[in-house]
Amino acid sequence: MALCVSCKKDNAEPSGGGTGGGGNTGGGGTGNHAYVDLGLPSGLLWATCNVGADIPEDYGDYFAWGETATKDDYDWSTYKWCNGDWGNLVLTKYCTDSYYGTVDNKTVLDPEDDAAHVNRGGDWRMPTTEEWIELHDKCTWTWTTLGGKNGYCVTGSNDKFIFLPAAGYRPGTVVSNAGSGGYYWSSSLYSSDPSDAYFMGFDSGFVYPQYYNSRYYGLSVRPVRAAR
Repeated sequence: MALCVSCKKDNAEPSGGGTGGGGNTGGGGTGNHAYVDLGLPSGLLWATCNVGADIPEDYGDYFAWGETATKDDYDWSTYKWCNGDWGNLVLTKYCTDSYYGTVDNKTVLDPEDDAAHVNRGGDWRMPTTEEWIELHDKCTWTWTTLGGKNGYCVTGSNDKFIFLPAAGYRPGTVVSNAGSGGYYWSSSLYSSDPSDAYFMGFDSGFVYPQYYNSRYYGLSVRPVRAAR
């Protein structure tokens, strides 16, 4: 697969009704609903922008796992699906262990709790952890800069690409690691410890396609949808 030499500000607009710049054809949609077909075995289509962003390099919004709106403070005490805080944690949805709360054995977000689906509509949704693994394994990831923002250019076997900015994350009321790290939720619960959910994380030297952390953190969301 080719290295991502096309992820430059002057030619990286991978969208526009299937005629994105830099030879990045094979997509569709317009504006922040644009997508790219990366030639993945699953046929999955990846959006060109994060939820809350209008162009690929914009960071966009941050969401706690299973929440669909932004907020000022990301903590267990403000988390929608929790009564109490870390010292008295009681999960009220997406729980596989009675030690943590009410067991419902839900391990994938319902559409109404999916930030990509609620904010984009249609058949947009958050990727599963398996879909992040596919993106990692079947594409070339190159650390680069687009529009002054660090991140990864992710190039498929067909030489089409998306850009994932290093948007950092929201613990509490601040933004941490913006410009040096990217953290993107999956829709998949970490069932061995339901207080956690899977995410994809990276820095300039490594990409972790399947990692997990506390659900209350505010992370980025990159939408996907199935090919029609």
